[in-house]
Amino acid sequence: MKTPEVVVFDLGKVLVDFDYGIAAGKFAANGTNTAETIRTFIDHSPLLYRFETGLMTKEAFYTEICAGTGYGGTHDEFCTIFADIFSPIPAMIDLQATLRTLGIPTYIFSNTNELAVRWIKERFPFFANFTGYVYSYEQGAMKPHEKIYEVVEKMTGKAGKQIVYLDDRAENVAAGAARGWHAILHQHPEESRQKLQALGLLG
Repeated sequence: MKTPEVVVFDLGKVLVDFDYGIAAGKFAANGTNTAETIRTFIDHSPLLYRFETGLMTKEAFYTEICAGTGYGGTHDEFCTIFADIFSPIPAMIDLQATLRTLGIPTYIFSNTNELAVRWIKERFPFFANFTGYVYSYEQGAMKPHEKIYEVVEKMTGKAGKQIVYLDDRAENVAAGAARGWHAILHQHPEESRQKLQALGLLG
């Protein structure tokens, strides 16, 4: 079996953990709704989808969140609260660093938004060490839509079994597998490391 040539990482729950409950609690402290109500609103309204597919600016997103949750803080305060929900996953960051040391190109492929990307870029040094980045908000499509997988193939110049893809969401993994990628459902860092070893990527 030919060794794959690139490794594509999802971001949230793979390289960084996140919890919108953190933001909801802070929004509730300067608003008229409970943290639980605000968390539900963020999770179930179409606003996050529109923001993360580039259909809404961060200013419009702020305005709509304020209207829907009763948050009364400034735009700058909102941006900080909304983005300050991430923590690094050291084992996966180390895994990517090992691949990079071995000369294997690595990419980030994420359903995300400009506030999250800016926050992570400014605070987590590992984020600069990838060959390329594919973000839903820049491409106008979210995983598992095939359009954004095509962008990954175009950026990497690879296809099929040349690509290894790690993601924590089964539907996204299935979409990669349907294109012939080595698609791995990420659940635990050690398990994902073992699967990369089995593919001959870690020696």
